[in-house]
Amino acid sequence: MSALRRSVVVHTNLAGHMLRVQFARRSENGVQVLTMGQLVARLAGGVLRPVDPDVLLETAREALPAVSMGELEPIKGLPGMPSAVAGTLDKVWRADVWLAEFDHPRLAALARLEEEIVGRLPASMRRPSELVDLASRRLELATTLIGPVEVHGHSEMSPCWRPFLTLLAEVVPVKWVAGARHVPTWLTATKVVVETAKASGAPVAVRSCANQQHEVIEAFRWVRSLLAGGTPASDIAIVASSPGDYDDHVFAQASDSALPVHFVHGVKAVTVADGQAVAALGEILLKGISQERLKRYLSLAKGAPALHALLREWSRLVPSDAPLTTLKRWEGAFKRVDPSDWPDGHNRSAEVMDVLRLLAGGADRAGEVGETLLAGTQKSLWGRALLDGPAAALPVTLGRLRVDDGVEPASNVLWTSAIALASSPRPNVWLLGLNAGSWPRRISEDRLIPDHVLSIERLDPLPVADGDRRDFTTIVASATNVVTSFSRRDVGGRLLGRSPLISAIKDLHLDRARTPEHAFSEADRLLARTQEFAGMPIAVSGLGCWRDWYRDDLTPHDGLIAPGHERLRKLFERPMSATSLKLLLRDPLRFVWRYALGWRAPEEADEPLSFSPLHFGNLVHASLRGAVDQLEAAGGLAGAGRAELSAAIDSALAAAASDWESQLPIPPDVIWRDAIDGARSVSLAALSYSFPHLPGQRTWTEIPFGKPDIHDDGVRDLPWKREAPVEMPGTKLRIEGLIDRLDLSEDQKNARVIDYKTGKLNKKMSETTIKGGSELQRCLYAFAVKVLIGGGVAIDSALLFPKAPEGEGLYPLDDVDAALTKVAAAAALAHDMLMSGFAAIGTDAKDTYNDLALALPASAGYLPRKMPLAQARLGPAANVWSES
Repeated sequence: MSALRRSVVVHTNLAGHMLRVQFARRSENGVQVLTMGQLVARLAGGVLRPVDPDVLLETAREALPAVSMGELEPIKGLPGMPSAVAGTLDKVWRADVWLAEFDHPRLAALARLEEEIVGRLPASMRRPSELVDLASRRLELATTLIGPVEVHGHSEMSPCWRPFLTLLAEVVPVKWVAGARHVPTWLTATKVVVETAKASGAPVAVRSCANQQHEVIEAFRWVRSLLAGGTPASDIAIVASSPGDYDDHVFAQASDSALPVHFVHGVKAVTVADGQAVAALGEILLKGISQERLKRYLSLAKGAPALHALLREWSRLVPSDAPLTTLKRWEGAFKRVDPSDWPDGHNRSAEVMDVLRLLAGGADRAGEVGETLLAGTQKSLWGRALLDGPAAALPVTLGRLRVDDGVEPASNVLWTSAIALASSPRPNVWLLGLNAGSWPRRISEDRLIPDHVLSIERLDPLPVADGDRRDFTTIVASATNVVTSFSRRDVGGRLLGRSPLISAIKDLHLDRARTPEHAFSEADRLLARTQEFAGMPIAVSGLGCWRDWYRDDLTPHDGLIAPGHERLRKLFERPMSATSLKLLLRDPLRFVWRYALGWRAPEEADEPLSFSPLHFGNLVHASLRGAVDQLEAAGGLAGAGRAELSAAIDSALAAAASDWESQLPIPPDVIWRDAIDGARSVSLAALSYSFPHLPGQRTWTEIPFGKPDIHDDGVRDLPWKREAPVEMPGTKLRIEGLIDRLDLSEDQKNARVIDYKTGKLNKKMSETTIKGGSELQRCLYAFAVKVLIGGGVAIDSALLFPKAPEGEGLYPLDDVDAALTKVAAAAALAHDMLMSGFAAIGTDAKDTYNDLALALPASAGYLPRKMPLAQARLGPAANVWSES
């Protein structure tokens, strides 16, 4: 069998894979496909191998603290130092440079570090010079172990391997299959047989594109045209000297076009599910635990099944909208869970909390987190990211990781680097990024050994610029169809020059908005065929909407809807709150958006940076309810002194704050404490306000009416059934709500309805009745009490501003019936207008706090143009806007 063995030396993984496929298709046996390092290691000893880059990086990280680095000592602890050391040593070894031979202190320090690293490497890993030395002693075994050798895909070879190839050619036949490539001059002094081929002589087409994205689009159009013409995908490649600059664009267009494209260098790990899982875990460590982040991680995780099953069990036990951003809040949430609610009846919260404490350890426990929660590919990615940099840099290191895309390169289009394609050329190629400074790339100094310490020519005899030129020549000479492109401007809009490699070739200027001969995706096809797109429903609707916004009449895009719409009919069958009724009166279109269509503004972040006035009011109302319930149980609010009020408020506010922290987003601690202090002050002022005592007075706060779906008040002794309907007179509209405070006499002959306002005092409140339909609580709540208690009750209804100066801030409603008559009439008109088919933009559309303003046209002229038309169409239904 040894007589049949032969070895093929390749330059890149792509070349190796393509040759293996080729040999397999030809059913060839006994062929070894290796890199030069693997070939030398094979002859040096069966268990020996070249130094693995990942092992070198980790070893450098471990060795750095043990070596004094001289002038590099101040930077040896920086995150990028291990990778810089690994890169420098790799360059030194390939150039066959011995650092110990130099007197420079920096090189001496690096030599000490190299010695320390080599001593720590696994015994099976050897430097190139060591492998060459060992292999050279075993050349008599070359015929048996490796047989005849062919070198494929090389236009040059690192100096460290050249002496061995020269010696090997003395023992076994060595053929350098150059094809149309550059042939190194040093081969002439060896017995290596060079096999060349003529260059294809294909003309090089040059395309001038707007920017990098445009280059990629044109390249994909070109690919589509070739595939449509019958060219096999395996004969097509898109290439760049540095693919990372174009990766995002290529990935986006490949996904959009569904073309069979293989990323030779891999796709970004964060674009696949495993990478997303690792990124989600990294976000937890660096930004803190929260329910949303943990759920996202668990939806992607593939780690220990039992552990993740345990973690998933809590998701149905704690409030789904609770942020739970600290361990204390998680503990509080689990304390509220009944042990019987767990699947097996056993309280597993302690086990879940152990994992949460591990996650709360942050970046310092990143290694332990990976070992505990990850497995398989995800664990591997996590380890690679931690090798590349500190845990605090996970967003950066994870973004640099790449994984195989699972696409077979031998039968699909390639997206690759110039060095990879030059090692395994294809007949149809598009070369991206032929800009000055990009192809060829500029020569740069080594990060640790600058030119003044050791010349670039000595340290890097095969500089990247020369390599780019050789690769360009190889790719062009081996192809029969060559298209190159360059960008006219970069992402910042700056003008770019073209590469000297194509400076003498006339270019074809391509416009970004041109009509292509072959579209590469549906979006590209529709962009090219405007008439086809114009007939699509989405285009007809979009263009019609745009035109309607600028017409001087009302259109379906301004609120005209089908009369008697079923969804609106069902909406009006449900009770309406004061808030929804306000929107019905003052902005009917937003009423439809919110309540009929269910549109909502995005939820706040897990930890908002402010505490909104709405949330502050809710906190005050929660503390008032708790305090009043305590005081009523202890003898009544009416007889409570200030000390009792203060104690009850402190207790209620603590409970409310605890519930809030476990269920809702809260701002940073300083702001949160300030909000609690403010709520305490406002609550005390609200309950301390002096009202006349009613005979045998009882007080309720946050008392519901017309709400059949509330189930948390069963233990409260309410003066009515909460589900009892309340219908506005003269309409078929029912109302519901929560009355801030109700004082009721023992004989139920006298009642006082108070609506607390936690905002600033409006000095014109004394002149306000319904305030254009925006102030409805006083009349609606008073009417509800009258209906639910009975017609014989005398009702006082007022607004109270606790923040107002002492003795001020109370604004009673003088005539409840008159106010209710106005509101009921306006509501009936608004209801009839909606059911007739017109959801008008109202006066509140221009409100600063309109949370759905984004749904309105951005044009500043839209509201001034359409509002008068809407008001005229509304007729009497708009009169409520001017009511005091």
